[in-house]
Amino acid sequence: MQGIDINRHIDEARFGNLHLKIIIACAILLIVDGYDVFIYGVVLPQLMDQWGLSAPQAGSLASWALFGMMSGALFFGPLGDRIGRKTCITICFALFSAATFVNGFATTPTMFGALRFLAGLGCGGLMPNAVALTNEYAPKRMRSTLVALMFSGYAVGGMAAAGLGIWLLPLFGWQAMFFAAAVPLILLPLVLRGLPESAGFLVRQGRQEQARAILQRLSPGQRLDGPLIQPQGVAAKTSIAALFQHNRTLGTLSMWLCFFCCLLMVYALGSWLPQLMRSAGYSLGSSLSFLLALNFGGMFGAIAGGRLADRFGLPQVVIAYFLLGAICISLLGLNGPMPILYLLIFVAGAGTTGTQILLYASVADFYDLSVRSTGLGWASGMGRVGAIVGPMLGGVLLAAQLPMTLNFVAFAIPGLVSVLATLVFMLSRRQQANRESYALAA
Repeated sequence: MQGIDINRHIDEARFGNLHLKIIIACAILLIVDGYDVFIYGVVLPQLMDQWGLSAPQAGSLASWALFGMMSGALFFGPLGDRIGRKTCITICFALFSAATFVNGFATTPTMFGALRFLAGLGCGGLMPNAVALTNEYAPKRMRSTLVALMFSGYAVGGMAAAGLGIWLLPLFGWQAMFFAAAVPLILLPLVLRGLPESAGFLVRQGRQEQARAILQRLSPGQRLDGPLIQPQGVAAKTSIAALFQHNRTLGTLSMWLCFFCCLLMVYALGSWLPQLMRSAGYSLGSSLSFLLALNFGGMFGAIAGGRLADRFGLPQVVIAYFLLGAICISLLGLNGPMPILYLLIFVAGAGTTGTQILLYASVADFYDLSVRSTGLGWASGMGRVGAIVGPMLGGVLLAAQLPMTLNFVAFAIPGLVSVLATLVFMLSRRQQANRESYALAA
């Protein structure tokens, strides 16, 4: 009996209820993830006042969570291939939600940093597994749109952190922001009910009937009578070396550089935008509203970028986003009318957080299934190095007491570097396609 290629079956499936459940469930998980990531920038002004932190000390404290996120991405990304993506997502979500809740009881910077490291482990591990799971089940013709739509939950989480901060901080202090993490932890079982395990993982484990039941939900009117199979090599054990095989070296390195620069900008702005604006004379409430605009721009940019990418191609949209983001960030230090300032911050959010989401889709599209989870995990891990540098760079710049304009120009430079890196990535992909075409012709 002829086997059923599950990858082709998923690629050709029509969008249905199961796809919607996966998108909603992963988006909710990433809303909480984004809340946890951006919470530090929200509470930073109060922490600096309460514990007497200098700007470099505050930047170093932010890096505890980011070290955790780098470690979590490198560890839990590949682990999802071995124990299942849903299992890995469950572990990561429970870890960062619990650690964030306990963080509200921290009484010293050291205790605060250690708990932020644990929360970062979960945050870093959740992202590559959620992206890989969504990418695996998304129909090929709308994959970029669905991945971007799901990942926009990350920006919504940042908006929730800023919005709650405006209300909670004056009334209850910074601790209340962390205690709020208990709510999604209680809701975890409900969210996971709508999330299936990876069909590829189930097939590799020999759990044919469980995989068949999931695939049947993708195409209710189609019979799946034969054995389920995957192309040769998908079930093979992968390693980092596979990311540099089959003419992928240049593309892999350029994507790593893009991730590094993009997350540097995301976390530099996310951690220091409220404090920078407060130093410029704005109130705490106004400063947090800027963070809200930044994440709203990220959400809008991700959704619009996914639609544009399905039409014009991911690299082209990424280049345009990086360029617009760099220009708008560099202009933030100028004194202008409030509507113009909010517009610049909105576009900056699209060019940073929105572009980060498109980069995940680019990496998922660049690698085939045999190395996709590993590729996402390592790209995310390299990006976390930039995320560590970002808050520390902000602390150093603030301590140097440079003019406001120069601070934002420094944050914008990585965006221009990313434009060049994405151009290299496009060249690499074209060369790879040309080599494959030549090999087929020969």
